[in-house]
Amino acid sequence: MSPATPPDTSAAALTLANDIVVVLSNAPDLLLAKRIAHVLVEEHLAACVNLGAPGLSMYMWEGVLEGAEEIPLTMKTTLARAPALIARLTQLHPYEVPEVLVLPVSGGSKSYLEWVRSASLPE
Repeated sequence: MSPATPPDTSAAALTLANDIVVVLSNAPDLLLAKRIAHVLVEEHLAACVNLGAPGLSMYMWEGVLEGAEEIPLTMKTTLARAPALIARLTQLHPYEVPEVLVLPVSGGSKSYLEWVRSASLPE
């Protein structure tokens, strides 16, 4: 058996882990959207979750055109916290295949980006 690979603590790896990302998803109704937002922020998986206005999503599911009203979710976190956020979101979500997209943030207000980093730290 080989020894475990030590974590990469290089400056480049630590900088990448602290990069801010935006995670996009949706929820089937406002009550569940609020619950997901509450849990993710309370557990420090996201610094902030914005709930958008309901909108109609059109998609193919198992060969059938579907349409459903959904509440968009926009979550801000760090790249390091994104896997845990995705795992928790998947636990809370009723869809078999919930939308989860992780988008890099290329810039922004320095003070806001620092706040996202600090608010996304585990307790």
